[in-house]
Amino acid sequence: MVSTLASAQSVPVPQPQPQTMIPSPPQLAAKSWFLMDADSGRVLVEHNADERLPPASLTKLMTAYLVERELDRGNIAMDDMVRVSENAWRTGGSKMFIEVDTQVSIRDLLYGIIIASGNDASVAVAEHLAGGEAPFADLMNQHATRLGLHNTSFPNATGLPHPEQYSSARDMALLSQYIINDYPQHYAMYAEKYFTYNDIRQPNRNRLLWRDPTVDGLKTGWTTEAGYGLVASAKRDGMRLISVVMGTSSEESRAQETQKLLSYGFRYFETLKLYDAGSVLNTPRVWGGESNQLPVGVDRDVMMTVPRARNQELSARLDIQGDLAAPIEAGQRVGTLEVRLGEEVVGEQPLVALESVEEGGFVKKLLDQVRRFFSNLVGGWFG
Repeated sequence: MVSTLASAQSVPVPQPQPQTMIPSPPQLAAKSWFLMDADSGRVLVEHNADERLPPASLTKLMTAYLVERELDRGNIAMDDMVRVSENAWRTGGSKMFIEVDTQVSIRDLLYGIIIASGNDASVAVAEHLAGGEAPFADLMNQHATRLGLHNTSFPNATGLPHPEQYSSARDMALLSQYIINDYPQHYAMYAEKYFTYNDIRQPNRNRLLWRDPTVDGLKTGWTTEAGYGLVASAKRDGMRLISVVMGTSSEESRAQETQKLLSYGFRYFETLKLYDAGSVLNTPRVWGGESNQLPVGVDRDVMMTVPRARNQELSARLDIQGDLAAPIEAGQRVGTLEVRLGEEVVGEQPLVALESVEEGGFVKKLLDQVRRFFSNLVGGWFG
């Protein structure tokens, strides 16, 4: 690999800031908590983040995610009508108050799941999408595995108590990150304060939607076993954080403890975009191709979350594969972008070919073989 510093023109160089002292993270009145940046994935605070706890209605985040996924894939539409079974109608706990044998739109059911936390709505969509709640739960668990939720098990679509129903603060944050980033066109509904169905107006149980205009989601949960939980997200000055608290003592407590996490994250950290997707970071030599140079860069935005006191310590280095030879396809990995904060490696991302380079003609390849031989020979003498 050829190691080189990233182009100074490509990396924003933050201006030195006055030193800011960063305190220890807040200690919360909860069993477990977690705070991360939604764009960079940087974990800012965690406590018992992988402990398996009953998620209660936080489970419905996966139920909603699968509905949004089916909408995005075109398998269902918001205006599709769903027949309400007696089984869905009879489901206990929180409800959106759908009636047996009526037809309800996917749109209303999705709002009922997210805002009213309707167990009846959750079972109705499970039956519509998978033929029953048990096969839908199987789908939920398959996607939990696909998304890397290692401490999660869903035996039902509602979060009603079950011995095998568990998740963790980290897993709930990761799931929320996928909801926000994968299906942004549906995310606005998580910020809705009220939902009216069947002439019954129900408020969103996330109190922070009324207290903090930067909070725009996501879901509350409660059972006697689980206590009170809240998965929240807020965006300030282009920086989005996701917080999770599980096992608090009241609705007010989960709101207050969440606010502590979000305030800490926004006050003492910032998220910077180091590179745009498609940025050309280097143009290494290519042998035997129609072109002698290959534009190399990243195929996604590179975001880094750092303490506000240390943003000037960021640096980037490119490790590019040596002796690149055609053919090379666009998107092919050719190295690694390494980002450091001081001496600590805080992020790595693949470097990819931004264009294809086809093989050159016979004469071009022959000349490049000779040039390559002497280039390697000289490098061996002086390396």
